[in-house]
Amino acid sequence: MMRQSIVPLTLSEKIIARAAGVASVRPGEIVTCEVDLAMMHDSGGPRRVRSKLKALGVGIWNVDKVVVVSDHYVPAIDADSAHILQLTRGFVAEHGIRHFYDMRGICHVMLAEGKHLLPGMFAVGGDSHSPTGGAWGSFMIGIGATEMAGVLASGKIWVRVPETLRVQLCGQLPAGVAVKDVLLKLLAELGMNNDYQVLEFQDAPGEHSLASLSMQSRMTLCNMSAELGAKTGIIAADSLTRAALSDTQSGDHLAPSGESRSLWRGDDGAHYARSLTLDLSTLEPFIAEPDRPDNSFALSSKRDFYQSVQLDQCYIGACTGAKLEDLQMAASVLSAHKVSPRTRLLIAPASLQTMRAASADGTLSCLLEAGAILLPSGCGACAGLGAGLLAEHEVCLASTARNFKGRMGAANSLVYLASPYTVAASAITGVITDPRLYLPSTVSRDVNL
Repeated sequence: MMRQSIVPLTLSEKIIARAAGVASVRPGEIVTCEVDLAMMHDSGGPRRVRSKLKALGVGIWNVDKVVVVSDHYVPAIDADSAHILQLTRGFVAEHGIRHFYDMRGICHVMLAEGKHLLPGMFAVGGDSHSPTGGAWGSFMIGIGATEMAGVLASGKIWVRVPETLRVQLCGQLPAGVAVKDVLLKLLAELGMNNDYQVLEFQDAPGEHSLASLSMQSRMTLCNMSAELGAKTGIIAADSLTRAALSDTQSGDHLAPSGESRSLWRGDDGAHYARSLTLDLSTLEPFIAEPDRPDNSFALSSKRDFYQSVQLDQCYIGACTGAKLEDLQMAASVLSAHKVSPRTRLLIAPASLQTMRAASADGTLSCLLEAGAILLPSGCGACAGLGAGLLAEHEVCLASTARNFKGRMGAANSLVYLASPYTVAASAITGVITDPRLYLPSTVSRDVNL
């Protein structure tokens, strides 16, 4: 058990201090931390680290703390993809890794479905969107293959303690507005260069905004901390977190150190590098224009321009935008409507469990009846792999996290980003469209211009 700190710490600082075995840490300090969980996928995992471990002549420090997911090259579309998957499966078998999710969904979603993430954990992932784990009160960062090889060999990693940027939320999201719009709003205000900062999302004093956000929404909130350039994003565990874990674990959840999880939150008086307050109730749909996520604008501010953007493809996919909640958003808009013959709507559920749940509750049939095309679960076109790539000069509106030049196909294709609500509404019209026009209870003179 670590010693009690007499210095008030933020949530991230508390987790880092526990993992480093010290009473307290301060921003800028470099410490070596014990890793509670390491995740890697087929693209940046075994095929990158296998040779490094062999060169070192070592195995994996603790296979019970390693999760491997095949999600980038699935299903294989060519011999190279098949070889990468074969190598991944061989690595898992060679090292006796039990936590292997093969073609079952996107890695960040599989960590949540598998209940691998716990409050107070210090975790690493071989993917830039590993901050998704912060939704569960974990400090989870993305690392490269060389760092991952070091973690696999030793179970440790050094980290420079980041500053914490506090984002306090008040109010609740209006109908037709999603957490994706929250992130696009933050990107418009903060940009992408929030280097070596943690984004900690909290309720503003006297508010209960986080209670209105599901675990899937919280995953999106932390996931896109990566686009802001942050080290990670994090939300302190609360009753919703505990309820999400309680179906497979005991009610008295313990942090990795054995301490009650209710203790894993920032201390009163902790220092934050900066604080800002965001009123969710005032938000509207946002659009990120090519070729940067922070090239983001309120839809109403450029409505005429967006209505002139002819869409070849609408895409609902990726860890950011194809969880069950995201598919349900799209279905709520598409109910009683059809996809425009001018565009195509592709749906790639984030996991097989998501697909089954969407089938069971009628979400999937609603999407398919509207004209959506169902793709396999996996990273797919978001990562420039598999089905759904864009041809020369094609224009796409996507629920994904990134729209960098050439990411989803041809270098001169154009990708806009929006929430699943907005992507679905735009699939109906073939141009970028305010989704509130297709949610009857939300139509007003402010929306229907």
